[in-house]
Amino acid sequence: MGHEQTPAPDSTAARVALWRALHVQIDAPPHVLEDEIGLKLLAPDESWRSRGDMDPRFTRSFRASIVARARFIEGLVMEQACRGVRARLHVRHDVPSAAGAGGPRGTSRA
Repeated sequence: MGHEQTPAPDSTAARVALWRALHVQIDAPPHVLEDEIGLKLLAPDESWRSRGDMDPRFTRSFRASIVARARFIEGLVMEQACRGVRARLHVRHDVPSAAGAGGPRGTSRA
């Protein structure tokens, strides 16, 4: 009767997490960012690196932009924290889109 769905991560978020892990696993050191936590949380089967969207050559520029952006943000957050800036951003996962009427929704800053 009820059509319950098993919660699953957003496919784009999962792909980005896997690209970040792939960066650590296949790109030459020094790594821009060392992050395999998403890989551990997703726990994909052993064939995850065989997926078309994980092709090392095809995804090279995508991986580079993802890890560079993440490293930049991480550095910015650390810099601001050292300056005493304290902020919290809460993103609601139950809001399907921020493009609705009235502008962005689902975030709050404190």
